[in-house]
Amino acid sequence: MKMTQEPSLEAFRQEVRAWLEEALTPELKEAGLKKTSVWQEINSAIEWQKTLHRQGWGAPDWPEEYGGTGWSLEQRYVFAEECARANTPGLVPMGVKMCAPMLIGYGTDEQKARYLPRILDGTDMWCQGYSEPGSGSDLASLKTMAVSDGDDYIINGTKIWTSYAQHSNMMFALVRTSTEGIPQKGISFILIDMATPGITIEPIINLEGTHELNQVFFDDVRVPKTNRVGAENEGWTVAKYLLQFERTSMSSIELRRQLQRIERVASQTGMDGRTLADDGDFQRQLSELKIDAMAMEVSEKRVLADLSDGKAPGPVSSLLNFVGSETLQRAEVFAVQTLGYYGIPYELARLEIGYNGPPLGPDDAMPILGAYLNARARTIAGGSSQVQRNIVAKAMLGM
Repeated sequence: MKMTQEPSLEAFRQEVRAWLEEALTPELKEAGLKKTSVWQEINSAIEWQKTLHRQGWGAPDWPEEYGGTGWSLEQRYVFAEECARANTPGLVPMGVKMCAPMLIGYGTDEQKARYLPRILDGTDMWCQGYSEPGSGSDLASLKTMAVSDGDDYIINGTKIWTSYAQHSNMMFALVRTSTEGIPQKGISFILIDMATPGITIEPIINLEGTHELNQVFFDDVRVPKTNRVGAENEGWTVAKYLLQFERTSMSSIELRRQLQRIERVASQTGMDGRTLADDGDFQRQLSELKIDAMAMEVSEKRVLADLSDGKAPGPVSSLLNFVGSETLQRAEVFAVQTLGYYGIPYELARLEIGYNGPPLGPDDAMPILGAYLNARARTIAGGSSQVQRNIVAKAMLGM
């Protein structure tokens, strides 16, 4: 892992910190505080993307030629740390973090010119059309068909667990263009305008009680072949490349953000005049999670260093995926335990931006139960932990 030490790094941290203090409106701060999922409340996510774009910081991980910042690895990590410290809103990751790197790697010049600027400035909102009923972990068994018709494909089928499809104007999807040979060889990668006639979206309410997920139906949906990324029947290669970015996240920063919230809750004085932070068992569990966060950070920086050198994350992204998701689930359980009686009521309405009803507990307690409920899906979304372990065993250990 190539790591450089820049004497100006602390000055950069102070610059970011000062800008965040100025840029974060009360509404954006509230949105960041109330975030319970990888998905941010949509209006706040869009506003935050536009704010970052105006500053020129909308896509720190992109190459400079496409609108990236040109920051070093350490600067990008410092920026992420300061955003976590300031409780900034999240961004909808499907565009900036997933679709854009895929287009940079596999898209045509025309596709890059059309879509990358619209992702960067928040004009386009993307969703992912991968999973289907019966084709989740076994994604290669997907059945949504795209039949050639002149310069177009006609698509019929359905996608499920489609996060934020109700807010998206674009989808990147896997469709079957051939039934010959092995299943992976008959799949193509295609970009779909969600306003195309024949698309129907049905909501799925998750365990948290919120509408993040959907099932999307395609009934004779006509999509131009110019929207295909990569060669026909070779979409599996493109999809695997994109999944490396989906499965590569800065979980250590998200974990530390949650641990900071836990520490603030634990510092509240109880009726007996003591705090939970004084308890030895609490400190032991907190220290174990902090150590895990440090170990995750080192691994994440290795991946970011490879990305800086133009290398794809490879199978280590699967390792980070299941270690990060399982550790974050442990932290969510610990957070609920820290709440004690405050963890019993679930104030879903209080998580709405602008809610001004009476509080039932400290502000830091608000998102914890919702985050715990939402986190139950972490070890399934993006590929189950069992599937990720199989990938690591095969690709890294040769088993």
